[in-house]
Amino acid sequence: MISRRAVLAGMMLALPGAQLMAQAAPALDGHDPVAYFTEGAPRRGDPAHATDWDGQVWHFASAANRAAFVADPARYAPQYGANCAWAVAEGYLAPIDPDAWAIVDGKLYLNANRRIQRRWERDIPGFITRADANWPALRNN
Repeated sequence: MISRRAVLAGMMLALPGAQLMAQAAPALDGHDPVAYFTEGAPRRGDPAHATDWDGQVWHFASAANRAAFVADPARYAPQYGANCAWAVAEGYLAPIDPDAWAIVDGKLYLNANRRIQRRWERDIPGFITRADANWPALRNN
């Protein structure tokens, strides 16, 4: 099964110069994943404090946040490759809204929007269990 994201990405890569744009698009829409843990809120990262990890470019608000991430990326990286946690539980990939988030048991989960986040909050443990089961098959889409 091909995800909608893969189809859209393929269409975008067919455009002139799109490879450069695709490479430049940062993870989390440019938000700092460490800030969710240290500041308790999303914060826009700065390209001056960027690093590559897991095939994506990550931006950070400070050199200290970048260093923390580089030292332990699994601690700070969002679950499910920065895809919507509820969508992964439902068996598909969807982009996220950096403002629709939660830290559960020390892990960062993101959702497509606040409406979906409210739906996800109705059964967080159940959705995490389903998403964890679905993620291996969706991971490479």
